Amino acid sequence: MDFGGQSRPFILPPWVDLLWGAVFTALWMVGAARLYSSSGSMFLIAALLYGFICVAVLTRWPRGKDFGWANRATLFRSSLIVALVAGAPFIPAHPTSTYTLWIYAVGALIALILDGVDGKLARVTHSASAFGARFDMEMDALLILGLCVAVTASGKAGTWVIALGLMRYLFVAAAFAMDWLNHPLPESFRRKTICVWQIVTLMVAIVPPIPPMFASLTLATALLLLAWSFMTDVYWLYERRFHYETL
Repeated sequence: MDFGGQSRPFILPPWVDLLWGAVFTALWMVGAARLYSSSGSMFLIAALLYGFICVAVLTRWPRGKDFGWANRATLFRSSLIVALVAGAPFIPAHPTSTYTLWIYAVGALIALILDGVDGKLARVTHSASAFGARFDMEMDALLILGLCVAVTASGKAGTWVIALGLMRYLFVAAAFAMDWLNHPLPESFRRKTICVWQIVTLMVAIVPPIPPMFASLTLATALLLLAWSFMTDVYWLYERRFHYETL
């Protein structure tokens, strides 16, 4: 009985959301198993990736607070991204049938379209948070890495393409050694534009009709632009490293 005259809002613990997220991940993986004629390694990769997401959510999400529909949308998207990343290494190189690549491309397109859903929900429900923004950003990074591996596995470009997906993680790793890299960056149209170009070129490269030469050329352009963008941000943070230390 509530003597204050107001009922407490119903809050689901995070593990409930993670549980249904695991169900969706399993369903996507069943479809992937049919597409790639099954692979134990693929299921292991998916389990490790989703397990890492669970650990991150359970350790960073505050207790007693509802997960929110925006984060649930991101979690649903992450279940698809996990399946895409887990299946990427098993795409056959130069397949005689383009069926596998088309299905993968459609799946990646759905994951890209869903990217705008969580942001819209956050604005409508007034539930935007730093956690949600970081959750969404990390899923973008994971999708990009999966697309890089898929492009390489399909034979559309060499292993150098994986540098597109690893650059974000190298930056995060460097931030452990150099704390000034952890300081916030200002909003940047340049950064957003290059990120979109990176994803678009990877999406286009995976489509079967695109020849390897064209795919390699556009992806090399994306890699150069991304490297320049990261160097610009690192230099900006380096110049202001002492300013943050005195705050």
